[in-house]
Amino acid sequence: MTATNRLPGQFNELERFVNEWAFDTENKRTGKRWASTSEQFQTFYDAMVPRIEEILAYLDGFPIDDLPEDVLPLFHLALALAEVAPHVEFYKGAAKVPHSFDASRMIATRGDAPDPNHSLDPAELAAFKPQAP
Repeated sequence: MTATNRLPGQFNELERFVNEWAFDTENKRTGKRWASTSEQFQTFYDAMVPRIEEILAYLDGFPIDDLPEDVLPLFHLALALAEVAPHVEFYKGAAKVPHSFDASRMIATRGDAPDPNHSLDPAELAAFKPQAP
């Protein structure tokens, strides 16, 4: 089992989503979300929701700060579902939140984004945008 394309055996039917949705940073998941269609949201959501309680119970068997490599993709899928669900449940499949400010103006300060206590000049920081995977 590898962390990039395999899930624990009981979740094999979700493997088709690993390369598309199981990203290790919020910025990568956000980029994917912004680039996705309502159909992609719905397909992922429909596959994950019936299994989420079992997924969370499985993940509870491991310390959150020391997940085994073969469990990380499942964790990342669960995170992706948490981020996708509002777009399915509240926003009719829209990739962006309707009637709100443009979320691309927000810069995450964890993961693959620059930290606010960085050495970037203001123009470099302002130009940073999450990229679709």
